[in-house]
Amino acid sequence: MNKFDRIAELHRLLAGRKSALSLAESGARLDCSPATARRAIEALRDFLGAPVHYDRRGGGYRYDPQRAPRYELPPLWLNDSELYALMVSHGLLGQVRRGLVAADIAPVRERIARLLDDRRLGAGELAQRVRIVQSAARPTDTENFRRVAGALGQRRRLRVVYRGRASDELTERTISPQRLVYYRDNWYLDAWCHLRKGLRSFAMDRLQPVYVSEDPAREVPEQTLREELGGAYGIMGGRPRNTAVLRFSSERARWLADEQWHPAQVSRVLPDGGVRLEVPYSRPEELILDILRFGPDVEVLEPPALREAVAARLREAVAGYSD
Repeated sequence: MNKFDRIAELHRLLAGRKSALSLAESGARLDCSPATARRAIEALRDFLGAPVHYDRRGGGYRYDPQRAPRYELPPLWLNDSELYALMVSHGLLGQVRRGLVAADIAPVRERIARLLDDRRLGAGELAQRVRIVQSAARPTDTENFRRVAGALGQRRRLRVVYRGRASDELTERTISPQRLVYYRDNWYLDAWCHLRKGLRSFAMDRLQPVYVSEDPAREVPEQTLREELGGAYGIMGGRPRNTAVLRFSSERARWLADEQWHPAQVSRVLPDGGVRLEVPYSRPEELILDILRFGPDVEVLEPPALREAVAARLREAVAGYSD
């Protein structure tokens, strides 16, 4: 444990207890000698302004109970593992959507990098050894993204022009943004649509242009958002209306055992090593596409309409290779 981690851990020890902490116990908890523990206590008190005082009756150090609730370590005073995790996370944010927020988080990323360099933790080495691969990502306008994010934070309505992907029709809408969703390498906006009088999920790349209104956004309870938009399978799920029952082969089961298709899924290992998976869904389009990618390793057992829809798509695929 280096001195930075030692001071951070010392703060956690003192902030989380009411009794005095002796030097002997400090050394044992911080994995150092009592003399080193004393230096950490002095650094915490003298350089970081922590409300540490010596309790003679308790025979150790403790935080002043009047000042302790208001004291926190300075911002970005993090241990090594926390800094590593932040650096990797900021690397992800910097690459999400081709640098959509890279410029905005650059100052924080640089500060974390300097902290890692100061501690000789190899920030440059880490940056070169994290690779993030995106698949089927669609371009999102940076300025539109910032306007949407600003309206979310300020709780303002948005006026947008939305081009539906299936119909390819343009509609002008006023929407109350509720939350941004990052799903399969693309951004979506869950919002109350004042035109349709209900909750909708909008693909961010289909919003063009975007204007922030002065009108306050309509608030939708979190529970309602979960039920209306997150209850069934996929990004356009809605409330569950059916349950898909799928049977996966024993070869595919080794991968499937670690996957979550839906929070409410039910899975069971079969005697032959296969897996039976039950998934709630509403609209079948996205579910069908995901089933098809497993080819012969999956069979739809229920409901009959979904089974026939998948079989029809497979027959169409085979017909394309009939020559």
